[in-house]
Amino acid sequence: MDDVIEIDLATATIAELQQRLASGRLSSERLTGLYLDRITAVNSRGPGLHAVAALVPDVLQQARRADADRAAGRVRGPLHGIPVLVKDNIDVAGVPTTAGSVALATSMPDVDAPVVAALRRAGVVVLGKTTLTEMANFTTKGMPSGYSSLGGQVLNPYDASRTPSGSSAGSAVAAAAALAAATVGTETSGSILSPAQACSVVGVKPTVGLVSRTGIVPISATQDTAGPMARHVADAAALLGAMTGVDPEDPATAASAPHARTDYLSLLGTAALRGARLGVVADEDPVFTAALDVLRERGAVLVPVEVGDTGAPSILTRELRRDLEAYLARLPAGAPLRTLGELVDHYSANAREALKFGQTLLEASLAVDLGDPATAAAYEVDRERGVTESRAAIDSVLGAHDLVAIVSASATTGVGARAGYPSVSVPAGYSAVGREPVSLVLLGTAWSEGALLALADDYERAARVWRPPTEVNPGLFRWTALGSDPDGAGPP
Repeated sequence: MDDVIEIDLATATIAELQQRLASGRLSSERLTGLYLDRITAVNSRGPGLHAVAALVPDVLQQARRADADRAAGRVRGPLHGIPVLVKDNIDVAGVPTTAGSVALATSMPDVDAPVVAALRRAGVVVLGKTTLTEMANFTTKGMPSGYSSLGGQVLNPYDASRTPSGSSAGSAVAAAAALAAATVGTETSGSILSPAQACSVVGVKPTVGLVSRTGIVPISATQDTAGPMARHVADAAALLGAMTGVDPEDPATAASAPHARTDYLSLLGTAALRGARLGVVADEDPVFTAALDVLRERGAVLVPVEVGDTGAPSILTRELRRDLEAYLARLPAGAPLRTLGELVDHYSANAREALKFGQTLLEASLAVDLGDPATAAAYEVDRERGVTESRAAIDSVLGAHDLVAIVSASATTGVGARAGYPSVSVPAGYSAVGREPVSLVLLGTAWSEGALLALADDYERAARVWRPPTEVNPGLFRWTALGSDPDGAGPP
């Protein structure tokens, strides 16, 4: 395995890693060790990115089992033996699921969330948990993205002075800085797409119901979903394919049966943009404008469009208490909390440690009583109106112009989330001053993940603009094991 040193984890694709694993030039155990080294170098030390919250204790044993299975001819697919990190609101048996909260620091699930179990069946090495904005950014208004009372502040590796965005800040940062081959985030409204853009990675926000939400600390059963985050479109496609599946405990997944276990990788590598009609929401950012030129050069037909939204009020504060308490009820005996009220009380009793920014959203949610018939009726009306109007806003534009997808810099994030429709964010380049990441966001109708990924992959192959943070922001990594001063002396 002498060529291990030739692997540049900062840029390596999962396919490249898989080639080395298949040839015997690299073992999963060695690869896992390399990622653990990177986590030590830049997450715990160096710039202290704070993107990784916890490591799974048996991670090296997982890797050895993957190697043994490979030696026995039991390779489970394109993710076999590949280390992946998951957001710390997703249950991994034997590792606390904290949602970034000091109140849940000792909350230990006894079973994997179905999405984690699905990744294990695909041969993934579950490396650890990523830091998130506390309670998926639904603790209070005004909390900085990437901050939590338990994990501190996640730093953006492209510029530590800029937000990593949230709530999947740790997943985006860990993917960007190659602390794993890929990561899993979650989104209610923007929590995958926004950090993907801020941290220059690919983020996939699937159709609600494509991926099980059981065993994930929730905000909203109407809008929540998990999704992949990665440095390359193909890596995100491989991860998404492994994450899907019908879950009897999550009724929203029933409609996904025809799409479960789709091989999204097989849909890539085509000239998907040739002749594709794409609606474009105007944006004057020069990097975005240059990305549109690439789309045209690849043969896409760009149609200016405007996408409306819903006038219905948000239903998030009205769903949180119900959905959070359903999650807490699943936890084994000894769980630190069972109700939203207990969480609010814990914060109030430990304000110095837990309430730097307050808990206005939690308190507003606690005040909602869906057991009251009038409150429940109003909620149902607003929920149905929000979903119906959002879907109509998107589908009417797609249909009127015979479009495959709608492209924006990020303008469609909110309406797509409310509709429960899929989006893919793909890096488009960096601003001339400050090198701030810019992305294309592709929005489609329900279950159109395959088409969106194919378009994003075609764009990515043509544009070739993505750069790792060590190249775009070398100063942040200079005094780490990943870099040194010009004289090779290392840090003082």
